Amino acid sequence: MQTPLTLRMQTAGINMPGYRVFEYQLVLAPHEALRNKIRDLRQEFNQAFDMDTQSKGRCSILLCNFTQYEMMEEKVRSRMCSIAMGTTPFKIELQDFGSFPAHSIFINVASRLPVQQLVKEIRHQSQRLLRLNDEHKPYFALEPHLTLAARLKPWQYEKAWMEYSNRHFSGRFIADNMVLLRRPLGEFQYQILDRFQFENMPVTTKQGMLAFG
Repeated sequence: MQTPLTLRMQTAGINMPGYRVFEYQLVLAPHEALRNKIRDLRQEFNQAFDMDTQSKGRCSILLCNFTQYEMMEEKVRSRMCSIAMGTTPFKIELQDFGSFPAHSIFINVASRLPVQQLVKEIRHQSQRLLRLNDEHKPYFALEPHLTLAARLKPWQYEKAWMEYSNRHFSGRFIADNMVLLRRPLGEFQYQILDRFQFENMPVTTKQGMLAFG
């Protein structure tokens, strides 16, 4: 049995054999041209509203994030591969802007239903697998969006939202895969760990075995 001290050491990122802890994100990534368009928009926002901490994260739609031991990665990858095999590619429409008062502004995902269905399927099939402990539970993003700027100061949010609530944006892409990212605890930059293609194959899980119809 793990002692509280051992668990604190592990979740603090101390390298113990087999017990390194990472933060993970599972995301949908637009194609390169759309990512570049969003990066340009972020840069414009950063310059216009004097951002101290600029939005430099990946231009992607979060499905879930979680914290887990490195030794669990193969099980996580196997489960996500299984989910992706049974998922049909779908179109995502991005349209205009929304906000989380009073700290974030984002690009709306107009075609929310297929994203929400995918998140619910991931939650249904992997909630226990993605849970490290009571303090580190997975988060499933049932309100899909693509962040433009976060952690805004009150004046930045108020001034920016006056503008962006009336601005227009449009973009679309086919979601035909989901990407698993990871970073060591306490670090900023996520790296791509794996990519899972949506294959629209009938997949069922029975007694730990995969069956393909």
